[in-house]
Amino acid sequence: MTPKVAAYLRDVAPATPCLVLDVDRVEQNYRRLMAAMPLARVYYAVKANPATPILERLVGLGSSFDAASLEEVQACIAAGARAEAISFGNTVKKESAIRTAYAAGVRMFAFDSEAELKKLARSAPGARVYCRILVGNDGAEWPLSRKFGCEIGMAKDLMVQAGELGLDPYGISFHVGSQQTKTAAYEVAIGRVAMLFTDLAEAGVNLRMVNLGGGYPVRYRQEVPEIDDFGAAIMGAMAEHFGNALPEIVIEPGRFIVGDAGVVSAEVVLVSRKAKDDPVRWVYLDIGRFGGLAETEGEAIKYAFRTPHDGAADGPVTIAGPTCDSTDTLYEKSNYRLPLALESGDRVELLSTGAYVTTYASQAFNGFRPLAEHYV
Repeated sequence: MTPKVAAYLRDVAPATPCLVLDVDRVEQNYRRLMAAMPLARVYYAVKANPATPILERLVGLGSSFDAASLEEVQACIAAGARAEAISFGNTVKKESAIRTAYAAGVRMFAFDSEAELKKLARSAPGARVYCRILVGNDGAEWPLSRKFGCEIGMAKDLMVQAGELGLDPYGISFHVGSQQTKTAAYEVAIGRVAMLFTDLAEAGVNLRMVNLGGGYPVRYRQEVPEIDDFGAAIMGAMAEHFGNALPEIVIEPGRFIVGDAGVVSAEVVLVSRKAKDDPVRWVYLDIGRFGGLAETEGEAIKYAFRTPHDGAADGPVTIAGPTCDSTDTLYEKSNYRLPLALESGDRVELLSTGAYVTTYASQAFNGFRPLAEHYV
């Protein structure tokens, strides 16, 4: 929690549940990332948190943007971003969205299939395109499975076809999974990309860009490697596989930029037990999975908590949200412990919740409104 966020919570005490986010920390994280990978161009993953104050600050810093939808493209432009600085990075797009983004000036698009490539050829003629390949997600706390990307052999054929269709076969992308905790994941993926570059050069295709995706982690309950560790591993792998002929390097950070800039403030609604002698208390908050904490699915992302009673005696808890849905249980198997003095009406903070919270919140499940947002 930054001093600005702490002061806002203390002095304003906004109604819960809410997110309070320090935009200065966003800038600090952007600068840290640039220092760790100075040869890379940052395309902020807008889906992590598309709030206008964040986009405007990043525009001022010279960032580019990775948009997952036409609406995100339009939000970036409204915040002052140049259309040429936006990559339409979702490999699944309506053709109408491609056409509208192209008309607005967007010229860089992702794909991972022949059908998507043909849509781009029809509706974004001459655009720079990059093919996303499948890579392993070992070490990621929020893996991306097989929904996006294609096998390397298919990628080679598609990039050849891209040129034949009048598009500019610009580069290759991958994503090693969100909240990636192993630097080796990037090193292995870069090696695969380098082989594909060689194969395509032999086929007469002039690739110029490698998109390393996102995945750069923030600290929740456990320590993670520093961004400098990722930078050293990535640049070492790039030098090993590409030598002095380095291609353009693109990165798409989201969580790393905004995650630890934000704190969710919540209220304890109820503390109860399922039996008199049950050692495990159930702690119900006024925010849950449907209120924005979707990444607690499978107890994947484990947020750290701060309470008014920290340092006092504690005990095991199951933590749940307020809705009338049994799946709205956040942590039951991850050995959370909270103070025994915790009671209804206490305010608690969930730390490092600046990413993937506001945009995951349902509109009105059980009538609960999405959490409020405060940018300071």
